[in-house]
Amino acid sequence: MSFSILGTGCALPELAVKNEDLSKIMDTSDEWIVKKSGIKERRIVSHESLTDLSETAALNALADANVKAQEIDLLIYATLMGDTVTPSMACVVAGRIGAVCPAFDLNAACSGFVYAMDIAAGYFARKKVKKVLIIGGEHLSRHTDWADRGTCVLFGDGAAAAVLGEGDALCSLHIASTPNKEFLSQNFIGGESPFCKRDYGQPYIRMNGQEVYKFAVNAICNDLKYVMEEARLSEKDIDHFLLHQANIRIIDAAIKMLDFPKEKFLNSIEQTGNVSAASIPILLDKGNRSGRFKKGDTLAISAFGAGLTTGSAIIRWTK
Repeated sequence: MSFSILGTGCALPELAVKNEDLSKIMDTSDEWIVKKSGIKERRIVSHESLTDLSETAALNALADANVKAQEIDLLIYATLMGDTVTPSMACVVAGRIGAVCPAFDLNAACSGFVYAMDIAAGYFARKKVKKVLIIGGEHLSRHTDWADRGTCVLFGDGAAAAVLGEGDALCSLHIASTPNKEFLSQNFIGGESPFCKRDYGQPYIRMNGQEVYKFAVNAICNDLKYVMEEARLSEKDIDHFLLHQANIRIIDAAIKMLDFPKEKFLNSIEQTGNVSAASIPILLDKGNRSGRFKKGDTLAISAFGAGLTTGSAIIRWTK
C-alpha cells in the first residue's frame, strides 16, 4: 500500500512583480534576469499572509479531490518558516479549514514536498491513515536580501497542496541529503537574550550560485536515474517530468545531460520564480488543471534544496 493523488490546489499572491519593476529599485534588467534564470515575474505577498494562501490552496485541493476537511487523517506542511514559530503552520491551516487530525511542519527546503510524500507513504504503509493533506508553502520575500540582486530576483511566494488517498500509484521514492551549510543557507533571526554573546549575522538567504548549480544538475540526473531504475522504467515510460523550479539554466543543463525530450518537462518558473517547497505542488496543480495529465500517465519528480537535500519520485496519475 502506498498512495494515489486525489486532488491538487494552488494559491499565489495577487501582486505580480515583473523584472521591469525590479529594475526600478536595483541595478538589474529584464534581459539580465531572464538570461541568468529564465524568470520574467514572480508573485510577492503584499496584503495576504502565507496562512491565507495555504488555506486557499488546501481548500482548492480538497474540492478537486471531492474530500471534506473532516476526512483528513494527517496534515503535513513543508516550509522554511511559517507565519508563526508555534503553533505550526500545519496546525494553523488545519484550524482554518476545519480539519481535526495530527498536524506538523517539516523543513527540507525546496525538497520539502517530496520529503512530506515519503512520510505520508509510511503512514499509508502502516494503515494509520486513509487520506492525507500535504501543503508546500513559502513566504520567501521576507527571507530575501533585497539589496542582493543575485538572490532576490530568483524567489517568489505561494502555496500549493495535494490530497493523498489509499492506492498503489507511488512506484518509487528516494530522499537524501549531502550535508553542506556553505552553498545555500539562512541565518537564525537573533533574539534578545542578555546572556547571548553570539552575532547571528543578517537573517537573509545566502547562496553560492555556481556550487548550487553544479550540485543541482548532478542531483537531478542521478536521482531520476535511481528512482526510474528502482521502478524498472525508462525515459520512454515517463510521460511528464516535474523538476524543482529554481533556475531554467539548471533545468536545461539537466535535460541536456539526461538527453530526454524537453517537451516532457513542465515549467512554471517564468511566472513564479523559485517558490521552494511549493514549487513541485504548483507544477502538479498546473499539470492537473490544464488537462495535461491523463489517467494512467507516469510522472517523474525531482527536487533539491538547502541542506543540501534531494528528493525524487515516480508516481502514476490516477485521476
